[in-house]
Amino acid sequence: MKPRYLIPILYIAFLMLPIYWLVAMSFKTTNEILSGFSLFPQTFTLENYRVIFTTPSWYWGYINSIIYVSINTVISIAVALPAAYAFSRYRFLGDKHLFFWLLTNRMAPAAVFALPFFQLYSATGLFDTHIAVALAHCLFNIPLAVWILEGFMSGVPKELDETAYVDGYSFPRFFTTIFLPTIKAGVGVAAFFCFMFSWVELLLAKTLTAVNAKPIAAEMTKTASSAGYELGLLAAAGTLTIIPGAIVIYFVRNYIAKGFALGRV
Repeated sequence: MKPRYLIPILYIAFLMLPIYWLVAMSFKTTNEILSGFSLFPQTFTLENYRVIFTTPSWYWGYINSIIYVSINTVISIAVALPAAYAFSRYRFLGDKHLFFWLLTNRMAPAAVFALPFFQLYSATGLFDTHIAVALAHCLFNIPLAVWILEGFMSGVPKELDETAYVDGYSFPRFFTTIFLPTIKAGVGVAAFFCFMFSWVELLLAKTLTAVNAKPIAAEMTKTASSAGYELGLLAAAGTLTIIPGAIVIYFVRNYIAKGFALGRV
């Protein structure tokens, strides 16, 4: 092995160690986890996964999370696309201040908005629904998506728009058939970050749900009891939680690399 490969391999192994440890713990009992150190399960068990796949509150936690994350991602991208196009193509009074104000919403901690959202959704009957969490996450994801997409759109020459209009394209047709495919990398990057924020966010998701739309992140807190944590069950739930993010990363990995190259990630 060449020496120049040694450091990257060691670094990757160091990054993968927590994931391996989590997966290994998911096949152990809690007693074995607490009894001592072991690289491999001494008593291999699938009981933790059986509990998750056979207990409605557990598997519905994953379904609820996927539902509101998908809704949030679609809404965020749909709203951010025309907004980003306006910022990238037009100059108007206060445009830079408005753009900065959008980003300040993303900078605010979620705890600031938990109580207002709770009171608003309780009064309107949206509490404990998927759309409630999805709309709450839009407050943070739309500014981020606008910022990312605006960078990609600014890299597309304005002459493309003018040429399309000269050729007789209407704006909706131009935007969907010509412009959108041009910035599909930006859409992929924005969708990825919207998905990941909504998937891992806990405070708003737990505050705005109770039973019907309770996410997996909130469900995982149930592993704590008077007898301690059910560590094996918690590890199994954590392992399954990683899978959707890994799948999304696999499909948008090339787009993320392009986002880094353009300086928008």
